[in-house]
Amino acid sequence: MKALHLLIGFLAGPAPRRDERGLSQSTEIAILTGVVVGIAITVGAAITVYVNAKLPHP
Repeated sequence: MKALHLLIGFLAGPAPRRDERGLSQSTEIAILTGVVVGIAITVGAAITVYVNAKLPHP
């Protein structure tokens, strides 16, 4: 009977603490989104400069 009480006490006890040292998921997604937007702007600017350089000037 003691083993049953110990098992119930173990299962009903407090959950182990999580390690919260990393960034939250929403912060991580916001940083990655910012990086992707920055890359898209850089590629768009590079294509615009290239196309404008290749166009004939009147």
